[in-house]
Amino acid sequence: MWSKLLDRFIKALVHQGTLDVTYPDGKTRRYGDGTGTPVCLHLHDNDIVKRMILNPDLAAGEGYMEGSLTIEGDDLHGFLSLVKTMKGAGKAPRLRRFMKRLRKFKRRISQYNPAAKARENVSHHYDLSGELYDLFLDQDRQYSCAYFRNPEVSLEQAQIDKKNHIARKLRIAPGQTVLDIGCGWGGMGLTLAGDYGAKVTGVTLSTEQYGVATRRAQEAGLEERADFRLQDYRDVTERFDRIVSVGMFEHVGVPHYPEYFGKIKELLAEDGVALIHTIGRFGPPGATNPWIAKYIFPGGYSPALSEMMAEVEKSGLMVTDVEVLRLHYAETLRHWYARFMKNIDKARALYDEKFCRMWRFYLIAAEMTFRDGRQSVFQVQLAKRHGAVPMTREYLYPSD
Repeated sequence: MWSKLLDRFIKALVHQGTLDVTYPDGKTRRYGDGTGTPVCLHLHDNDIVKRMILNPDLAAGEGYMEGSLTIEGDDLHGFLSLVKTMKGAGKAPRLRRFMKRLRKFKRRISQYNPAAKARENVSHHYDLSGELYDLFLDQDRQYSCAYFRNPEVSLEQAQIDKKNHIARKLRIAPGQTVLDIGCGWGGMGLTLAGDYGAKVTGVTLSTEQYGVATRRAQEAGLEERADFRLQDYRDVTERFDRIVSVGMFEHVGVPHYPEYFGKIKELLAEDGVALIHTIGRFGPPGATNPWIAKYIFPGGYSPALSEMMAEVEKSGLMVTDVEVLRLHYAETLRHWYARFMKNIDKARALYDEKFCRMWRFYLIAAEMTFRDGRQSVFQVQLAKRHGAVPMTREYLYPSD
């Protein structure tokens, strides 16, 4: 019964390309228009067939991780490329439409992130072994979208350019106080303190990141100008000339947007500037993919620009600039995946094969979403008054 239901389900979704599915009974059925290189999927037990019907967005990733779903030649790129074409292939089956509506309805519950829950969610991802991140990130451990001034630059240079681009948007000057919300392993804060002479306070909920950032500040002799804290941004009380947040807004949660922007307004000096760098979605509000929510970023969500702006307007802050970094994250993820695969034996030694398959699925799916899908990166500059930044954007692009 389940195989017949899945057969009808796939027929309704696959209209482009070629998908061959071998079911647990050994029978193979072909879907699509016969074009392109066939993707050959094997479903090894009836349980994965059932799960693919009830919640395909979750089951596909889980099945690949555990081995109950395999792809001939381990062609994960080909499989996920085919999945991307399904998104717009006519009208989706009623069950799939219902599941998507249900996820959107539940999102305010799943994204409710009080301090204790936020700490738990952060720990799930960012308190993994530090050695894992050394396998695929740049030397500065920038775990966010780089800025590729041209596609040929190295990942290291693109991450340096990202930090400098943000620093110019913040109009950083020596002696200014800066709050770094979600400071990661300290790279942004150390750059602003060491290269720009700012006095930086960085806050994170990750014990792993806090330890590394603190150690790096000491090793660089910057502990007087770079203070890292294991603290929720909602508990910060000082005022700052500048506020920066890179790759953290995705973890705030829609129910907490008023609280987030209200806190930025409270902590920002009257002539201050804030810069929010976040993954975002092209299109209206939606919901997080259930596999990503369960295994990679629990409580995470990439906002529509309209969701951000509605709360900024209510907060009383002023939007002084918005930049959309298209394809930059796709290039960043391409570099991360290549480095991870080069070091995959070390990743297996740290964790196991199931973890490596999870990480591969994550990095490939993410790159495809940013390259061909509906996600990008927004940099939103905020202030309390018009004169906080220049009238034109020429200050962002000084001559070499």
